[in-house]
Amino acid sequence: MTEIPLIRVRELMTTSVFMIEAVAPVRQALAKMHEKGVSSLVIDKRAEHDEYAVVTITDIAAKVIAENKSLDRTDVWEVMRKPALAVDSEMDIRYAVRLLDRFGLSRALVVDHDRNLAGIITVRDMVLAYVHHEEGGVEA
Repeated sequence: MTEIPLIRVRELMTTSVFMIEAVAPVRQALAKMHEKGVSSLVIDKRAEHDEYAVVTITDIAAKVIAENKSLDRTDVWEVMRKPALAVDSEMDIRYAVRLLDRFGLSRALVVDHDRNLAGIITVRDMVLAYVHHEEGGVEA
């Protein structure tokens, strides 16, 4: 087996992160996801020592649609995951994949050393990059 070089999360993360307010109705979150072509949105910290939150299509499916709740009367804060799992931008993707697997998640926020939001990373992106490197690819 070929030795896989260190691939840091920052090399693969998506820096275009789309935000929504926690008090927004779920219908607005879905419209924004559709418009931006994404399956998750980030809810910003309310204060310096607060944590980020995430709302995903899966959260909405399980907590709103499956429970027959109104898209207009259910707010994002009712279905979001807080605190959102965050990984350091310098973390090796192999450790990030393990961490996400332990929590049964498909994505994590990426933060810099000051805990500021830097991007988002998915298991899909990390696995595809790993396989690409393993097969002798040069770029992630």
